[in-house]
Amino acid sequence: MFTTILFSQFQKSPIQALAKLSAFVVGVSLFASGCAPQANNNATTTSTPTTATSPTTATKTDSPAPSATGVKLRIGFQKSATVLFSLKGKGTLETVFKAADGTVTWSEFPAGLPMVEALNAGAIDVAYVGEAPPVFAQAAKGSTVRYIAYDPYGVEAEGIVVHKDSPIQTLADLKGKKLAVQKGSNAHYLSVKAIESAGLQVSDVEISFVKPSDGRAAFEKKNIDAWAVWDPFLAAVEVDSGARVLTSAKGLAPNRGYYLASKEFIEKNPETVKTFLNELKKESEYVKKNPAEVAKFLSPALGVDAAILEKAEKRRDYDILPLTEEVITKQQDIADTFARLKLIPQPIVVKEAVWDWK
Repeated sequence: MFTTILFSQFQKSPIQALAKLSAFVVGVSLFASGCAPQANNNATTTSTPTTATSPTTATKTDSPAPSATGVKLRIGFQKSATVLFSLKGKGTLETVFKAADGTVTWSEFPAGLPMVEALNAGAIDVAYVGEAPPVFAQAAKGSTVRYIAYDPYGVEAEGIVVHKDSPIQTLADLKGKKLAVQKGSNAHYLSVKAIESAGLQVSDVEISFVKPSDGRAAFEKKNIDAWAVWDPFLAAVEVDSGARVLTSAKGLAPNRGYYLASKEFIEKNPETVKTFLNELKKESEYVKKNPAEVAKFLSPALGVDAAILEKAEKRRDYDILPLTEEVITKQQDIADTFARLKLIPQPIVVKEAVWDWK
């Protein structure tokens, strides 16, 4: 049985800092317009394993069962979160938790911001998002969001594209041009860093805040001159329209992914969190070594050509790692940048929201 969690249920939560930004992400489709069906605006929850078959169907695991019996793990995910989606397809976590009379519930979200809002509101226990949503979550009053691990993801997996016949050849050429990006996303941070690296002010570029599906449509109609976006949206527009990558995130932004959990869940179930991370680690190793097989598995579920997904998979990285001082410092720079741009209500100290694996 499926239960629909309306995003509007979270709009009255203490997370007022996200409220305005959420309007930009509600209704975000999994993939660009014309490439895949539009995503539902809601978070859909199910406590039963998906019927999809992953590349490796075996559910055997060497991980110990959660230490506390009867633990209910509620996971927030997006279909583009390859590791979680693969785990969901195999039913691996369900097998592990069943051994301790526990359950696993999956809630699908259209984007990272509504997911961290749900995490802060206590509707889910863990989530996987890009580098920007945790900043907004932590800046919200009464935030309980904690970083539990990071995923390297990769600097080539996001970028700023221009039309193949565009006269724009350098970042400095963006002056006076129209750039589209999803507000509060990792690509938003990339856009700011890219513009400033060219000696320009953010105000020198006409920035439009749009969700990926609308960005794709605007780009194809040439209503915008450039588009900042991430994979697989990036790979698709390159393949489908011949878009030229003006710059990737290399040297500009880390483009990491983060696994998050609520403070309450960590305190009550620290060993369960470790079990969860252990399963993620094993699955990360698998998908990293099998990009073509993973792309074929994801293709029918995402409605995206396998060749496009393979292109995206081959240029990203996977792992489950504890946050280091270097990672925290870079995440702090993202937070400081958003505070300077007044995208969050006040400055934050990222380190205060990092869970110590020890």
